[in-house]
Amino acid sequence: MKKSFLNTLFCLVIILLAIEGQAQSVKTDYNTKTDFKKYKTYAWMAPGDTVLNGRRPDKLYAGSIMLFANEELKKKGLTMVSIEPEVVFVFHTRVDERTVYSQSPTLSVGVGVAGPGYYVGGYAPVAGGEITEKQVEDGILAFDMYDTKTRELVWTGSVEKTFSASMDDVEVLIGEYIKKIFKKLPIKAK
Repeated sequence: MKKSFLNTLFCLVIILLAIEGQAQSVKTDYNTKTDFKKYKTYAWMAPGDTVLNGRRPDKLYAGSIMLFANEELKKKGLTMVSIEPEVVFVFHTRVDERTVYSQSPTLSVGVGVAGPGYYVGGYAPVAGGEITEKQVEDGILAFDMYDTKTRELVWTGSVEKTFSASMDDVEVLIGEYIKKIFKKLPIKAK
């Protein structure tokens, strides 16, 4: 009985850690046949309907996104130009609000097992306490890079992050994750 409980508890912890790690993962993909050394200049292409973007809540931080991205691209040796860029970047954002409910434990049961060479312990809440609700946002920030001569998508980078706009400094999060995304852009810093 104790061994079954411990195995279940161990599996639950592993699943929770995997879910938490997934919620903040940076993903990139690129065309392996592309010679990224040839790119020296870039420009931005407006995402979606530019007339309505200023009023959309998911475009609220567009200026900060471009500012942080420009800093990272400059570190990679790229120069922003307005005429005949070699690549064009476009970014996409999406924010979905949701309510998360949690129940605080008031009574817990602990179990510990020891044997030669191993020690295992754990606890589980038995009876719950107060139920609280919290507003969180699930945000996605993605960048696409297109070659202007071939008009092909050559690189993409994105991040998905759960955050709380009322508790987190959103601009700081944007800056941190843009650094992580562009760190994976296969252009060597000059």
